[in-house]
Amino acid sequence: MPARLVECIPNFSEGRRAEVVDAIQQAIASVPGVHVLDRHSDPDHNRCVLTFACSIDRAVPAAFAGIAKAAELIDLDQHRGEHPRIGAADVVPFVPLGDTTMDECVTLARELGRRVGEELGIPVYLYEDAARRPDRRNLEDIRRGEYEGLKQSIASDPDREPDFGPRRLGPAGATVIGARKPLIAYNVYLTTGEVEVAKQIARAVRQSSGGLRNVKALGLLVEGRAQVSMNLTDHGQTPIHRAVELIRREAEHLGVAVHHSELVGLAPQAALVEAARWYLQLDGLHPDQILENRLYAAADAPSFLERLAAATPTPGGGSAAAYTGAMAAALVGMVARLTIGKRDYADVQERMAAIAERADQLRAALESSVDADAKAFDGVLQAMRLPKQTPSEKEARAVQLERTTVQAAAVPLAVCRLAAETLELAAEVAWEGHRSAASDAGSAGALARAALNAAGLNVVVNVATLQKRATGQPWMDELEQLRARGAAAAESLSAALAERAGLAG
Repeated sequence: MPARLVECIPNFSEGRRAEVVDAIQQAIASVPGVHVLDRHSDPDHNRCVLTFACSIDRAVPAAFAGIAKAAELIDLDQHRGEHPRIGAADVVPFVPLGDTTMDECVTLARELGRRVGEELGIPVYLYEDAARRPDRRNLEDIRRGEYEGLKQSIASDPDREPDFGPRRLGPAGATVIGARKPLIAYNVYLTTGEVEVAKQIARAVRQSSGGLRNVKALGLLVEGRAQVSMNLTDHGQTPIHRAVELIRREAEHLGVAVHHSELVGLAPQAALVEAARWYLQLDGLHPDQILENRLYAAADAPSFLERLAAATPTPGGGSAAAYTGAMAAALVGMVARLTIGKRDYADVQERMAAIAERADQLRAALESSVDADAKAFDGVLQAMRLPKQTPSEKEARAVQLERTTVQAAAVPLAVCRLAAETLELAAEVAWEGHRSAASDAGSAGALARAALNAAGLNVVVNVATLQKRATGQPWMDELEQLRARGAAAAESLSAALAERAGLAG
């Protein structure tokens, strides 16, 4: 029977420090069987949104790992951004997929809330279908006053008592956890820098002000432009095109226009098909008429190696490095497990069990980095395509190109860290693991070193293109340290193979 699946879309209050987002993503991906599907960061909002999917038994451990890492690395007392927030891990919704029910997602939300409150000491509020009080169904009601307001009132106001956790706020703030239907996060940028225009349009659009049903909207200033930031909570009732057209009409009335829009995270295909049907006046458009749908129905999606061989910029060398590292970690786990339970290796049983567990975490993180690297470089390509006709366009393009290049260097550097650790574990299992699996340990080490070298090359190339070379110098210093670790581990591995199996040359 196929696993029952759930989607989780945690929002974290960090969109400027790529290394922090990397660490949170890796914490989530370290849970075996968890697939990080998307990552969206915005420096003006100072917020990132991660989307992952997994079987329902893995959802709480993965979300908890992300919340714990965010609490460790994000200080709300130092945080400033355009988007409302009350916590480092601000909001964590579960969404049912396939045959999974909303009740099952409610159970997940409450279990996660209990763990976060008890084990991390973070106040937790339940919302949407998981809410225990009717006045807490809406996220905006819980988040009113933001972190600063909640810090003042949580201990004294009975209405602010959390569902789980203490009645006090630390630097990680509070977390809102819930279960809900799929929503579409969609932002529309205007041809003005006057944020009051966006706020006025948001009032006309959102349901709470008498606008469209199932639409939540805020007016913000992002990258120097007024932005109408929306959540469409039921695209079947209010489709994307209806919200966009209302914004367009209100904007024209105020003497401005729509500049561009963006999708935050993922959206159901049906919502995009409905928008195409309306804008193109294809009243009879059916999903079966979409070429890719027919192709996927006729055959499985292409393998990673097929995508790697295709005439497209991504996935490329960085993704290949991560994929190679994941194979190395898988082999390390195999050697450790072949050793567990063998009488002649009784003295290393506990250590082999720990290595097997860590190897699984490394493999999951490296697997996640395959797509993360491709997405990071896609961001660079998109920045390179931005217009550069006017001085302001050139400046905006340069800023975005620098920002995306930083991310394109940060992902392979994270792969280098994971590969170096994998190589060290390969050497350890070569020395201490089952003698008959020495060649497998050697193969793991060779693959891990290849991953380290390949990912390191991607770091060097991306750092070389930065305008602010000083930004990348700490990464180059760390890369040299990782290469030194890798060389030492490779030397130890070679000695182990020579001693145990006579394989070193």
